[in-house]
Amino acid sequence: MTATAITPRKHHLLKSIGEIVGIILLVAAAKTAIAEPFYVPSGSMEPTLLIGDELLATKYPYGYNTSSLPAFVVLPTTERFLGALPKRGDVVVFRWPGDRSQTWVKRVIGLPGDRIALHDGRVSINGEPLDVRPDGTGRSEIEGGSRIPAARFIETLPGNREHEIFKLTANNPLDNIPETVVPPDHLFVMGDNRDNSADSRVPVREGGVGMLPVADLVGRVDGIVGSWDLGMESQPLWTWPSGFRLSRFFSAVH
Repeated sequence: MTATAITPRKHHLLKSIGEIVGIILLVAAAKTAIAEPFYVPSGSMEPTLLIGDELLATKYPYGYNTSSLPAFVVLPTTERFLGALPKRGDVVVFRWPGDRSQTWVKRVIGLPGDRIALHDGRVSINGEPLDVRPDGTGRSEIEGGSRIPAARFIETLPGNREHEIFKLTANNPLDNIPETVVPPDHLFVMGDNRDNSADSRVPVREGGVGMLPVADLVGRVDGIVGSWDLGMESQPLWTWPSGFRLSRFFSAVH
């Protein structure tokens, strides 16, 4: 059987296809090894993160496993390579233990072995209540784009890491949690909008996070690359550009 010669046109086509495949593989590798963008659909992390923020989660701080793959790839968890624990106060993206095709974002409050409790909404770590001081009021976005008043506070974690939190009500069922020990290879995570967050205070079977397995970590949120006010969807199309929150573009997350 004689071989069929590849014409210049076919050679050019094959080269173009190869370049496209190479670009796709390069992007996938970058999203796996370096960073991946994520969109914020809820207000559970207000005031730190707003609905409509576009986040950039860096992958390398906590090492790599199957959770580090692009979000649309869902595989059973594996051991982490170059693994490292987050620090208290890190804002992290993770695969929700209840459905690993979903990615959520919360703040790390407790590390393995920490004793975590809440009394009247105040967090205690290893028997020491966190310092919380009032910081005026803010506006929390709820469904439909409307906003309600929220008391704002500055919470200080061990190591003097400060962040803002919202409290919508004085009394919430999740304000009092008996002391519990964070198991090995797990984390205690919370949303900064304390009355609007299904986090480690809520078991997975009830729609929360429960104790988050370290194996489900995707990456650390270091910055916001863009933001658009979703409330503008109900406005005329020509007004939509005014919904871009330019002050949040390429801003750091603390």
